[in-house]
Amino acid sequence: MNGVEDALRTAAPRVLGALTRRYGDFAACEDAVQEALLEASRAWGAGGPPDNPNGWVYRVAARRMVDRIRGDEARRRREETAASRELPVEAPEHDDTVTLLFLCCHPALTPASQIALTLRAVGGLSTAEIANAFLVPEATMGPRISRAKAKLVGARFAEPPAEERPQRLRTVLRVLYLIFNEGYTASAGRRLQRRDLAVEAIRLTRTLRDALGDDGEATGLLSLMLLTEARSAAREAADGALIPLDEQDRSLWDRELIAEGTRLVENAMLTSELGPYQLQAAIAALHVEPGDAADTDWEQIAVLYRILNRLDPAPVVTLNRAVAIGMSQGPQAGLDLLRQLEKPLARHHRFHAVRGFLLDRAGRSDAARDAFRTAARLTASLPERRYLRRRADSL
Repeated sequence: MNGVEDALRTAAPRVLGALTRRYGDFAACEDAVQEALLEASRAWGAGGPPDNPNGWVYRVAARRMVDRIRGDEARRRREETAASRELPVEAPEHDDTVTLLFLCCHPALTPASQIALTLRAVGGLSTAEIANAFLVPEATMGPRISRAKAKLVGARFAEPPAEERPQRLRTVLRVLYLIFNEGYTASAGRRLQRRDLAVEAIRLTRTLRDALGDDGEATGLLSLMLLTEARSAAREAADGALIPLDEQDRSLWDRELIAEGTRLVENAMLTSELGPYQLQAAIAALHVEPGDAADTDWEQIAVLYRILNRLDPAPVVTLNRAVAIGMSQGPQAGLDLLRQLEKPLARHHRFHAVRGFLLDRAGRSDAARDAFRTAARLTASLPERRYLRRRADSL
């Protein structure tokens, strides 16, 4: 990310939060901020951002809001009030990023809308950038964002009440987790990774964690992202082919990210109530700890997945646990666990990929080949499809 993009994405949530707090109309304020960001990208292109980029964007966006109020025929009677408002000289000191995240992840919105609105309003991405990230036309993404904003009309710009906060925070963390996952392993298309999405998810999660202090699950999620992102440079060959974890060149892993992620999860597990993201981060730390894949502590990973399965009994957790059990107790033990996932994950390519992996380790080549071919047919990711076909062809 260059200096202009970094400044714009940092300014976007602060300015939007301040305007929404001042004027109350989230949808109109979000449009005004997008216009200001577009103007800033043009104005700063040659010389870089000004000394106070937040203030610059804030002043331009505030003028857009005043112009909008003045030009609205239905609000003619508010002309005098709008005209009397002084435009801010400096960007506000108060940071409303967390409040914005809660608003964008409002339970009235679908998960897809929550993700799109978070990337637009808090991440500062344009509609075209979001559409490109999720491989849909801009003409599809634009109305989706507009509908999401329309559903928030009348919603209070404030953090949720204490009794709602834990559930709303879980939703925010889930949205950030989904954004990162789509960046780390794209669900469809020709690219294995969309690094811009992964980096943006890390930035937003770091902002959230800093604002919340030592929240254990926000810290755990940030740790998980850092430990996973640390392996990114080793996951793709020069031709874009997928390289599995046990075949990666570990010298390419980012040791600074690994050190930070490990420190974060260790501190969180010592000082906070244990949660799913902390457990996933602890598992990720065990994967990056050894210098050789053969030294991976699969027994400990299996134990952590058993605990995670109790806290978050999701099929995909059981799927990952089956791999750990297959590696620590033998492939047949993993295959036995997989049987309970045959119905819930019948159309999920990862189920068949894991089954192929365990069947291969059990020496059942014909069945493994069929499982890999099924997985290849079910995935929409071209790099994953090519990898799975190669696995099948090698048997």
